Amino acid sequence: MPDDRTPDDGADPRRVFAWLDTAAETRRRAGLTRVLRPRAADAAFLDLAGNDYLGLGRHPEVTAAAAEAAHRWGAGAGGSRLVTGSTALHARLEAELAAFCGFEAALVFASGYAANLAVLTALAGRGTLVVSDAGNHASLIDGCRLSRAAVTVVPHADPAAFGKALTGYPGRTLAVSDTVFSVDGDAAPLGPLAAVCREHGAALVLDDAHGLGVMGDGGRGATAAAGLAGAPDVVATVTLSKALGSQGGAVLGPARVVAHLVNAARTFIFDTGLAPAATGAALAALRVLRREPDRPARTRAVAAALHGGLTAAGLTAVRPDAAVVSVRAPSPDAAVAWAERCRAAGVAVGCFRPPSVPDGVARLRLTARADLTDAQVATAVRTVVSLAPGFARDGG
Repeated sequence: MPDDRTPDDGADPRRVFAWLDTAAETRRRAGLTRVLRPRAADAAFLDLAGNDYLGLGRHPEVTAAAAEAAHRWGAGAGGSRLVTGSTALHARLEAELAAFCGFEAALVFASGYAANLAVLTALAGRGTLVVSDAGNHASLIDGCRLSRAAVTVVPHADPAAFGKALTGYPGRTLAVSDTVFSVDGDAAPLGPLAAVCREHGAALVLDDAHGLGVMGDGGRGATAAAGLAGAPDVVATVTLSKALGSQGGAVLGPARVVAHLVNAARTFIFDTGLAPAATGAALAALRVLRREPDRPARTRAVAAALHGGLTAAGLTAVRPDAAVVSVRAPSPDAAVAWAERCRAAGVAVGCFRPPSVPDGVARLRLTARADLTDAQVATAVRTVVSLAPGFARDGG
């Protein structure tokens, strides 16, 4: 007869991941639990949590271009860019993006995260020194870790600290920084930083994810605004998922850098190409931006209005240099509860907590959009202020 007894000669397989229960409880007690929140396509809330800075994500030309690309090229790229996944649509986007931003060449990736990993792992390595700003995005941090280079993290937005770290290093050197930092929305001192890099012969890698479409002439980015676009010693990365309302990322720089990435960047070589719909949408959004160059200024004006209203009411908010408005919260739990109250009142805001914030201070994060009306901005300010910890619920 069959033996249905439980074997007792091995470890209980249910215990293999038992440690995850302890980790989950630790996160819960610290107020750091994160959950997925699927939204409906017709969600009625006022969105100040997403990154659609120019309001192009639902622009009819952009969505029509996405649909046309999917019909023509298929739902996916079909393979790596080096196999069959590189289309004429990718090539057009790369050419127009490089020309718009003022760089010699561009290379499109499946995400901005992948673009940052590509640059750091392909341009740095054993024997290279990478100097990284303490406020850099997680993708840059991960790129530094994966590069196998020697990495020195320096205080936030401190060109002198970069210079000190670069001094005397005998091998290749590379400095890396966001142009606009995602947590507080402050801009890096790009001019002094570039000067320090040139003094020490270091390459400069800039993540312009929050600058493209918001800063510079017509939204050409923070690198262009600083006069660094097209420089032979500067490489920029951008995302297509923020100001351009689509998905994906790109590296901009000298043609020889792009050629090297095609041959050496693992997140390019071994990843499926960006889907045609996203590629077509980003290209259409870029063309709308070229045709409507006032959108970036409107985004910055909305950010300034949000900041002005929040600080006038007594909240602590960082003055925005681009589209991000950061409002400090007293604790992670308070930030979560504050964001939940805002959402229940019809206004979606971001909630940043450790480890997303390098200084350990929880924040609400509001993102400005060019398509917000003055009335919507006033509603957002009134809602956030009235529901803030320590403020009366009626807005008084």
